[in-house]
Amino acid sequence: MAVLTNSFVPCNGRFPTLMAMISMFFTGTKGGLLGSLKGALALTGVIAFSVLATFAASKLLSATVLRGKPSSFILELPPYRKPQIRKVLLRSVLDRTIFVLGRAVTVAVPAGLLIWLAANVKAGGVSLFQHAASFLEPAGLLMGLDGVILLAFILGFPANEIVLPIVMMGYLASGALVETGSLESLRALLVSHGWTWATACSMILFSLMHWPCATTCLTIRRETGSLKWTGAAILLPAAFGFVCCALFTGAVRLAGLL
Repeated sequence: MAVLTNSFVPCNGRFPTLMAMISMFFTGTKGGLLGSLKGALALTGVIAFSVLATFAASKLLSATVLRGKPSSFILELPPYRKPQIRKVLLRSVLDRTIFVLGRAVTVAVPAGLLIWLAANVKAGGVSLFQHAASFLEPAGLLMGLDGVILLAFILGFPANEIVLPIVMMGYLASGALVETGSLESLRALLVSHGWTWATACSMILFSLMHWPCATTCLTIRRETGSLKWTGAAILLPAAFGFVCCALFTGAVRLAGLL
């Protein structure tokens, strides 16, 4: 259950997108004490919502596919000893940093090639990126997004930090990832492509609830030893995100707020 619901709480890679959406569309980008306070409260509310979503998903799982008697889990702690600095640093470098970076490179290299090919290879005078975005447009609109945003989440599978740069690449028809620059210029670009406060809300919702990044998926595969549970860990949050975005967008349209 922990594996399946882990990605509902945002990781460091999702925080830049969440904070950018909150600043650009809800609290303003000028900063100051009041702006910082409003941003902090809004971000706290978003995190609280993600925790509630985790509880809801856990409740659903415990009543369906993971139904059964509760199982106990015992963690035996080793004897406390005085830390040895050299061993701590060595284990941190070998077991954490190099291990994670190795997995990131394993995924990032082919993913970077895929993004470049999608943006630069053309069919019928249109890039493969735009073809894929057009195909995803109906699903994106149903979620209050668009095809470019949805494709950016898919291509951002290696790392959540590159979702917004991919969105910019799609809107600008660039052949490479684009730096986000200032929030004011980014907001102007997004608004010119039809973004509203509702689009930003849907973006926040799907940022909170979609598949974990590739490194996390590799870790899940290693820890569970199962492709089935790795697939479930990808599909469950994605399904929650799709449903939440679709329900939110439907409610906003029904209330005539768009």
